Amino acid sequence: MCSFVAGVILRERIPAFERMLWRACRGNVFLRQAEIETPLEDPSTGDQVYKSVFIIFFQGDQLKTRVKKICEGFRATLYPCPEAPADRREMAMGVMTRIEDLNTVLGQTQDHRHRVLVAAAKNIKNWFVKVRKIKAIYHTLNLFNLDVTQKCLIAECWVPVLDLENIQLALRRGTERSGSSVPPILNKMDTPEDPPTYNHTNKFTTAFQALIDSYGIASYREMNPAPYTIITFPFLFAVMFGDLGHGCLMALFGAWMVINEKPLAAKKSDNEIWNIFFGGRYIILLMGLFSMYTGFIYNDIFAKSLNLFGSGWRIFNVSNADLKAKDVFELDPRTTQNYLGTPYPIGMDPAWQLAKNKIIFQNSFKMKISIILGIIHMLFGVVMSLFNHLYFKNRLSIITEFIPQIIFLSFLFLYMVMLMFIKWFVYFANVEEDDFVYGTRCAPSILITFINMVLQKRTPYEPNCQTSSMFAGQTGLQYLLFYIAMICVPWMLLAKPLMIMRARKQQHAYSVTHQQMASATENGDASQQVVGGAAGGGAGGPGGHDEEPLGEIFIHQAIHTIEYVLGSVSHTASYLRLWALSLAHAQLSEVLWNMVLSKGLQVEGWPGGIALYVIFAFWASLTVSILVLMEGLSAFLHTLRLHWVEFQSKFYLGAGYMFQPFSFEVILDSASQSKEEP
Repeated sequence: MCSFVAGVILRERIPAFERMLWRACRGNVFLRQAEIETPLEDPSTGDQVYKSVFIIFFQGDQLKTRVKKICEGFRATLYPCPEAPADRREMAMGVMTRIEDLNTVLGQTQDHRHRVLVAAAKNIKNWFVKVRKIKAIYHTLNLFNLDVTQKCLIAECWVPVLDLENIQLALRRGTERSGSSVPPILNKMDTPEDPPTYNHTNKFTTAFQALIDSYGIASYREMNPAPYTIITFPFLFAVMFGDLGHGCLMALFGAWMVINEKPLAAKKSDNEIWNIFFGGRYIILLMGLFSMYTGFIYNDIFAKSLNLFGSGWRIFNVSNADLKAKDVFELDPRTTQNYLGTPYPIGMDPAWQLAKNKIIFQNSFKMKISIILGIIHMLFGVVMSLFNHLYFKNRLSIITEFIPQIIFLSFLFLYMVMLMFIKWFVYFANVEEDDFVYGTRCAPSILITFINMVLQKRTPYEPNCQTSSMFAGQTGLQYLLFYIAMICVPWMLLAKPLMIMRARKQQHAYSVTHQQMASATENGDASQQVVGGAAGGGAGGPGGHDEEPLGEIFIHQAIHTIEYVLGSVSHTASYLRLWALSLAHAQLSEVLWNMVLSKGLQVEGWPGGIALYVIFAFWASLTVSILVLMEGLSAFLHTLRLHWVEFQSKFYLGAGYMFQPFSFEVILDSASQSKEEP
C-alpha cells in the first residue's frame, strides 16, 4: 500500500530537493509540487518568501523514514494529512474554523489597539511636554550640590536683579506646594567671575538686539548699541534706499507681517528665508517707512517726481517745437529769469527730474549729506565710550583715550563739516557782479581746502576772488586745529602706558616702604626713618592693567592709536557708500522705467492697453526682484557694516557672553525643531 507525506518548502530548494529524493530513494518515490503564488511572511525574519507545496508518494516504512529525514534536512515543513477522505474533510473544516477564529481575534485585537492608540494620540503631545520638562528639571537638579547635612541642595546661579522678588515668590510657592518643612534661602554671593549679559527685550526690540549680538555679546554693564540702532539703522538704510514707491512696497510687506504675526507665527514654517524675514518684520517696517521719508525728501517715486507745492523753476522763451524736440533742459541757478526765487517747501524741486544736470546736482548734495551724517554718527559713537568709562570709573581711559579722540575727530573732520555749512550760507549762484567774491566761481572746494589744511599748504585762488578763505582768520584757525589734532596722536599713543608705568613704580615704592616698617618693628627700631610714601594708587593699577606686561600695553596702545587715526579717515570715506548706493538705486530705477515701462506707454489705441498690461507685469516683477529685494539686501548689508565697523568700533567691545536662563519655552522650542531619533 502506498503512503504519502505533504508539506511546503522554499521555492529555490525544489530542484535540489527533487534530486536528493531521486538519488536517496533510488527512484522509488513520486513527487508532485505546485507553486504558491502569494508570498508568505517568514516568522523569524519578517521577510516575504515564496514557497511551493509538495506531496511525495512512496511504499514502505524504510522509505518513509528516509523521506522525512530528507525533508528535515531541507527545512521543509510537513503537515499531517489523513488517508481517509472523510477525515481529510473533517480536518479541512477544523482548519477553516481555526482560521476564522484567528481572524476574529486579530480583528478584535487590531480594533482594540486602534482605540488605545487613538486615545493615546490625544495626550501624546502633553506627555512629550511633561517628559521634556521633567528631564530638564532633573538635569538641572544634577548640577546642584548636596549639603553636608544631606537634607537640602545648594545651587549657585546667575539671576537678573530685577527678578529677585519673583524668584523668591516662586521658591516660596514651590515650598508650599511640595509640603517641604525646609524654607528656601536666597543669598547674594560675591564672585570674581564676570557676570553674563542679559538684555530685556520684547518682540519689537528682539530683532535689533539680534543684529548687535551677531557682532558680539556685550560685556557686563557695557553700553548696548541696540536702543540707538532702532533709529540709526533704518535711517541710514533709507538714505541709500530713498524711494517713495519702493519704500511703500517694503513698508506694506512689513506691516502685513506685523498685523498677521500671530497666525504666521503659529504656522512655524521650516523655510529658513521666510523665518529670517518674519523675525525682522519690525526692521523691514521701519526701513520701509524711513525710505518713504527719504524718498519724499529726494522727491523720487519710481524714478518720477511729485509736484505737490509747485515748482520754483520756469522755462521761458521755449516754443512747443522745442519742448517736443528736447527731453531735458539744463537748470542754471545763475539765470534768475528761470528761477522764481521761491524754493520748494520741502525736499527737491520736481524740475530737477527733467534737468540735464540732475546727476551733477544730486552728486554734490548726497555726497555732502553722507559725510555730515557719517561724522555725526562717529562722534556719537565716541561719546558713547565716555559713558562706558564713567560707569566703570576708568578715569585713565577718559584722559588718555576719550579726550584726544574727540579732539582729533572734531578738530579735523567736524571742522570740515562746518566748512560745508559755511559754504552753503556764504556763497550763492545768483549774485550780482559787484559781489563776485561770493559767487560760485570763488567758492573754494571743501576737499581741496581740507587736503591743503593737512599738507599745510595755501589754497590757490583767482586774483578776482581776493582770498581763498571763507571767513576771516581761517588760515590761522586751520593751523591751530591741525597742530592740536597732531598732538592728540602721541597723546593717545604714549600717555596711557607712561601713566601705568608711573603708577606701578609708585606702587612698588609703597610696598617697599611697608616692608621697611615691618622689619623695623621686628628689630625694635621704632625710630627708623620711613623712605618714600604711598603717593601711588591702591593695590590695583589704574585701568585694571596691573597684571599685563608693559610691552604688551605699549603694543596694544600703538595698535589702538593707529587703528583710530587711520580709521577716522577710512571710516569717513566709508560713509560715502550712502551717496554711492543712493545714486545707483535712483539711476537703476530710472533705467528700468525708461527701458521697460515707457515702451508700453508709447503704443496707442487698444493694442496699447494689452501691451501696457504685459509690460507692466514685467516691470513690476523686475522692480520687486531687483530694486526692492536685491537693492534692499545690498543696502541692508552696507548699513550693517556701517554700524558694526564705523559706529560700534568706537565704544563697543563685545567680549561678553549671553545669559541663558532656565526656560521651558526655549527647551520645548529647541526640542520641537530637532528631529526625533527613531
